[in-house]
Amino acid sequence: MRLPASAYTSQPWRIHEIAPDFRVEDVWELPTPGGPDDLAHLVEQFAGGGRGSGAGVSSSVYRVLFAVRRKLGALLGWDRPEDGVGRRVPSLRDRLPADLGEGPRGPDPKTVPFTSVYQTHDEWVAETANRTVHGVLHLGWVPDGSGGYRGRMTVLVKPNGLLGAAYMLAIKPFRYLGVYPALLAGIGREWRAGAAARDAAV
Repeated sequence: MRLPASAYTSQPWRIHEIAPDFRVEDVWELPTPGGPDDLAHLVEQFAGGGRGSGAGVSSSVYRVLFAVRRKLGALLGWDRPEDGVGRRVPSLRDRLPADLGEGPRGPDPKTVPFTSVYQTHDEWVAETANRTVHGVLHLGWVPDGSGGYRGRMTVLVKPNGLLGAAYMLAIKPFRYLGVYPALLAGIGREWRAGAAARDAAV
């Protein structure tokens, strides 16, 4: 379920002090019911260290859209190494206060070009950058109002000038019609499978 930006801004997460200059692009409630300490399992799933290949997405629509994006990026020179994190833009790790900088960084995803920034008990942050945008993926772990917990995914962006703004506007329909539905369904499938495996191992 898509949530309003206030679902992100109202939470007392550390990311607010790290990335106040980024715009909230999307906030999603994830189909990942669990207990108070289960964010680590969700991070492992996103990073590709669980049962599947990251977010557990097998949708052909999702794969095709991202294949097209990679081809366009290569053709138009959007994804050159010199436009990435640490080159065109400094890493958010350079902004971390001492306690976060010295704490766990979290795993780097294996299947998407994101780099982990930090991980706490209820937050995980990863970033990516190219010629069009500096993007941040934030996973938070929140009470669900029924005695349980679940994940909340926020996408933060800082477009790179007019090119970045035009790019974000152009891909918006594809994100909502193809990418997010497939992504969220895949996250739910892999979460259920992982939860069943953990229960069976107890």
